[in-house]
Amino acid sequence: MTVVAGSLTVGATGAAANPRSGAAFAPAISCPAVADRVDDAPARAQAEVQRNLQQLETQIADANRRLASSAGQGGSNFVRNAILSPLKDKRAAALRRIEIAFQRAGARAPQGLDDLATCTVQDDGSGNDDGGQGTGDQQGDAGQGTGDQQGDSQDTGDQQGDSQDPGDQQGDEQSTGDQQGDGQDNSGQDPGGQGDGDQQAEGQGNADQDRGGQDDGGQTGAPGGINCPTVADRLGQIPARARADVQRNLRQLETQIAEANRRLKNADGQAGTNFVRNAVLGPLKAKRTATLQRIALAFQRAGARVPAALRTLATCEVRNPGGGGNGDNGDNGGDGGQARGPVPEDFVDIRSVRPNVNVPRTQRNGSRGTFSVDCGRNEGRIFNSDNVIVAPGVSNGAQHTHDYVGNESTNNQSTNESLLAAGTTCRNGDKSTHYWPVVRALGQEEFDANQRGGGLDLNVGKILTPAQVQITFKGNPTAKVVPAPQFLRIITGNARVGGADPNAGWTCTGFENRQLTDKYPLCPRGSRLVRVFDFQSCWDGQNIDSANHRTHVTFPQADGSCPQGFQPIPALQHRLVYNVPRGPNFAVDGFPEELHKPITDHSDFINLMNEQQMGQVVNCINSGRRCR
Repeated sequence: MTVVAGSLTVGATGAAANPRSGAAFAPAISCPAVADRVDDAPARAQAEVQRNLQQLETQIADANRRLASSAGQGGSNFVRNAILSPLKDKRAAALRRIEIAFQRAGARAPQGLDDLATCTVQDDGSGNDDGGQGTGDQQGDAGQGTGDQQGDSQDTGDQQGDSQDPGDQQGDEQSTGDQQGDGQDNSGQDPGGQGDGDQQAEGQGNADQDRGGQDDGGQTGAPGGINCPTVADRLGQIPARARADVQRNLRQLETQIAEANRRLKNADGQAGTNFVRNAVLGPLKAKRTATLQRIALAFQRAGARVPAALRTLATCEVRNPGGGGNGDNGDNGGDGGQARGPVPEDFVDIRSVRPNVNVPRTQRNGSRGTFSVDCGRNEGRIFNSDNVIVAPGVSNGAQHTHDYVGNESTNNQSTNESLLAAGTTCRNGDKSTHYWPVVRALGQEEFDANQRGGGLDLNVGKILTPAQVQITFKGNPTAKVVPAPQFLRIITGNARVGGADPNAGWTCTGFENRQLTDKYPLCPRGSRLVRVFDFQSCWDGQNIDSANHRTHVTFPQADGSCPQGFQPIPALQHRLVYNVPRGPNFAVDGFPEELHKPITDHSDFINLMNEQQMGQVVNCINSGRRCR
């Protein structure tokens, strides 16, 4: 028997033969032929089509190796969930790429390619597969949609898989072959090789949260949502040649999570541990591994060093909202002691902190003025968990909820043009975007308790509207400021523990000569919580953004002057004041693996001021006035 995929075959040297017994046939994967459906590919599409035909063949070979290595490990359910379902996902993605290749060449895509995604296992030469649904002729009288693969709801819906994957190029390649386990990610903890990567914290970017391998307090309740390590902010500087491919694959990672969440929801009532592991988390890990390798390849092709530890970001898990009843997300290790943060040690009485805020003295040539903008306090509750600067095009790219003031349309789909066309909450008509993670009062429920960015990403509690939001542009102690360019993007602070420039400040009213970065302040009675974000105010004079969103701007030196090669622009400060509950009962939103540490606080700005508006700011500051 030969297995046909496109114009390529896997014969007796693959899983279709048993060299030990000499039998002519052993269980092997049978897939519908594709090559004869795309033989009229236009010249501009042929290279891409052939590449994906080859990829289809690689996928089958990988699945056959998986089938051979797992012989006797779980019967038809294992084969269906751990081999055929992931294979169908990968084939659907490759077939979609073939369609896109036709479309890009201006040609009509072949009809019915989606129907060729489903494969079967044939036990012998009769064409009988594990469920009897195969036909033995590779095309399988529509067997690809019959009982086996679509069975028990495990192959429907999201298993069109990466078919929405626009340009999921370089295929699922060798990176996905037996990815579902074989112990490579969990030190052999993968029973049956099903990719038991869900609960074992090692290597998934959440190790510090999952001591003992337990998932969110034991997960005794109904399954929550899928939680995966974030990728966008782990990439560092993305080379220009790789940027489009990397962004496309970041979007694909998001699509994969959304599909897995739909699958989990549709399986309500039958989603036991084995089902979730084999039919949801295992296939998701395989797809993420493939996508992460494509990101690595994009870096390599651009001649750049691949970001470290990308493969460790493939494994996801299922979160139970509230962590098994610990809805306050505080010192709540559940029955395994895994604190989700914050913990009492993250708080300190502000009165015990010595004054530590030093402001450089303004010199003769310095600029003393200020320009304040009133953009409200987000009374309209404009929220989302996107980050258009770091993860454009990626829904829930932040995995935590942001407050927005200023531009009213900012989300992951925003462009410079869409932002300019939107409304604003700023009274002077400035359409600039200002956003930061929300602060929550713990122990209370919010609208997003069961949504991504909220409870499903371990951000729980009532969102607090700031009592005050002050947006102020200041001068430079040593020089006059120059106009900041329109569309300039700046991020201050760092959402990662141990990340660069963790400069966001926490303090209390009446004590603002002392600030903390790594602790939450406990304010005395009559004093209120304050967050202070001082933005980088030295610009390289050329770029509105940089690959890591940091190197095009920098902070002034100790004396307030800009480093060589940088020039001073109006120094933006966000000052936010809150009424918070007494005691250690509040937290800032963050990535789930960062445990709500205060050092992860940060704020973002996109300058939409036109030339006239920016001119007013600069003139006010350089002339020493205080303007509003």
